[in-house]
Amino acid sequence: MSGWDPTLAPDPVRIDAPGWVRVLLRGTALSVLVFGGLGLLLALRLIERPRFGLHRPWTPRITRFVCRNALRILGMGFSTAGAPMCERGALVANHASWLDIFALNACMEIYFVSKAEVANWPGIGWLARATGTVFIERDPRRAREQTLLLEERLKAGHKLLFFPEGTSTDGLRVLRFKTTLFQSFFSDHLRDFMQVQPVAVIYHPPPGEPPRFYGWWGDMAFGPHLLKVLAAPRQGRVELVFLPPVRVRDLAGRKPLAAHCERAIREAHAARLAGAGAGAGEASGGG
Repeated sequence: MSGWDPTLAPDPVRIDAPGWVRVLLRGTALSVLVFGGLGLLLALRLIERPRFGLHRPWTPRITRFVCRNALRILGMGFSTAGAPMCERGALVANHASWLDIFALNACMEIYFVSKAEVANWPGIGWLARATGTVFIERDPRRAREQTLLLEERLKAGHKLLFFPEGTSTDGLRVLRFKTTLFQSFFSDHLRDFMQVQPVAVIYHPPPGEPPRFYGWWGDMAFGPHLLKVLAAPRQGRVELVFLPPVRVRDLAGRKPLAAHCERAIREAHAARLAGAGAGAGEASGGG
């Protein structure tokens, strides 16, 4: 696992005739849900923005409704362990797939922090902008400006979610966390009240499929991966583990904070995958 190559070619996508029927049925229902929800969300934002500013009483609920029902349309199982924190602060999670957006939005009202280029991606970029994603440029000259933007959103009570790995994986590992964005939590206006909650995202594949079935990494195209998921005769499940939050003021700096979150997520991720493997072995008569 430690020798994983992010340029590893994806598993080939083969869709039979029944699979194309599932693509049509699930894809149509998913499109109606997502774009119908998007239209309603944009309409309500026209009212929310001038009246409430950064406080959004309605649109996050629409996002959550859409994401929960998107998982239902796909037929994916969904479960959580632990509880999302109620205090002001941010969450950090490992990143395995575009499905992370549905899974994480399905259980709480959050706003993602993403690299700026995602804003221009067809489909995903439009949805990200509409749902209030904060876009960050990897330019040291804009660090101060972007820290102020994060401060504004966090002080308004928004739960921001970061993917500190900086890229997605095959879902079977947690990469080393980049520490740069953790620095913004230590500003004079945030440090004393901020908490950070680690969240482990674990995918369990459909029966008979490879363990990395839901992973979306490297240069993999979105379209073929989406078709593969839509065509699956049976789906697997996604599991979220909400780990205890940590107070920023209790850590010495961004590196210890990043290391704490990375270790907590890696341990929970590995334990859940190992437990699922043991359970599968027992169910099949192994072990």
